[in-house]
Amino acid sequence: MVDLNAADLSDLAGTVIARATAAGVMLTTAESCTGGMVAAAITDIAGASAVLDRGFITYSNAAKSDLLGVPETVLMAHGAVSAQAAAAMADGALQAAPNAGLAIAITGIAGPGGGTAEKPVGLVWFGLAIRGRETITAQHVFPGDRNAVRHQATATALTMSRDGID
Repeated sequence: MVDLNAADLSDLAGTVIARATAAGVMLTTAESCTGGMVAAAITDIAGASAVLDRGFITYSNAAKSDLLGVPETVLMAHGAVSAQAAAAMADGALQAAPNAGLAIAITGIAGPGGGTAEKPVGLVWFGLAIRGRETITAQHVFPGDRNAVRHQATATALTMSRDGID
């Protein structure tokens, strides 16, 4: 299991802010299972206002559709915890934030319940949308309890954001 603490998230968020500031890139987040932890990690750092445009917490399917334009057909066919939903969340966040150049989306099953054989507790999908590029997705199955899954997902989202900034 990845051992993450507040300092690790703070260091990652600080690097995201530094890279985004240097590149002149604004960010937006679309979070489900992390409930705003990525945006919170970024805003914990001085200078965040220079790079964080907005964040969306879309815990329910209705919020994913209403705020991010995730098609109900995607949610019905693939579920909220899927590559398709993560990509649609990232694309929708980027569309809803015209000043942002990068959107990170997170959707998963943090537990302790809600998992299935096909989609176990700890399964998290990420979507990364960067203007002018094809949206990418990544999947991880994180070990540990709800808190551990959410923290590992936050760290992964920050890492993907950091690595997506040129």
